[in-house]
Amino acid sequence: MDPLEKLLAERACERLVLDFVHRLDLGEPGSVAELFTEDGTWEWPAGGRLVEGREKLREYFGSRPADRLSRRLMSNVLVTVASPDAAVATSYFSTYRVDGYEGGVVTAGPPVQVGHYEDAFRRVGGAWLLPSRVLFLPFGGPTPRAVS
Repeated sequence: MDPLEKLLAERACERLVLDFVHRLDLGEPGSVAELFTEDGTWEWPAGGRLVEGREKLREYFGSRPADRLSRRLMSNVLVTVASPDAAVATSYFSTYRVDGYEGGVVTAGPPVQVGHYEDAFRRVGGAWLLPSRVLFLPFGGPTPRAVS
């Protein structure tokens, strides 16, 4: 690949990582399924969760509580392009989240999760998608309730 093609592939994959959390926090959570291949998987090995296929992904991510307020911070997104149609990445995240949100400002607390994702990317019909996303969570705790 020439350097410009590689740069464009890296940027497209980085954008996918950011689009994922944007949809969870500020969009329609179930729509993250569209970022995966038809047979895509989301896995949390330590939590014993494996969600396979776009419809199951839509159901899983779309089932989050309606009163949940969350903001995820993504950093250290390192994409490695293997070929014109395949790449992998590691990215770090911190999740701030409360349930029972009714509006206004919530008193800030520590993140409820800090970890990283290991992603695989595949170009399908000119668009980069996720065939797999694996979550590693060395720091985690319960989601607190918002204080009114």
